[in-house]
Amino acid sequence: MISDVVDKNSMYHVLDDRNKEISREFMNNVGKLLGNGADFMVFEKNSMYYVRDEKFKEISRDFTNNLGEFRNVSGNSINFKKNNQIFTRDEKLKEKARRFI
Repeated sequence: MISDVVDKNSMYHVLDDRNKEISREFMNNVGKLLGNGADFMVFEKNSMYYVRDEKFKEISRDFTNNLGEFRNVSGNSINFKKNNQIFTRDEKLKEKARRFI
């Protein structure tokens, strides 16, 4: 379970709820951290969004232009804005819901 992700010395350090390090990875390898939930993290690199687990193993990925603008992570959902709509997706980037804004 991910409690926090800390960037230090050009690396991301994933911490559990006791502040114990679970894993770490160089920022260059995974891209920019956009947000995290308890079980996954969302990164952007080379016009792609990547969803990774606490060990940085890839769960899913898709092009930024397919998904739109990243908004946030909430619980087990990831929200993107595209074409005046908010799309709610799961960690595999499958659409769960959408609404007009």
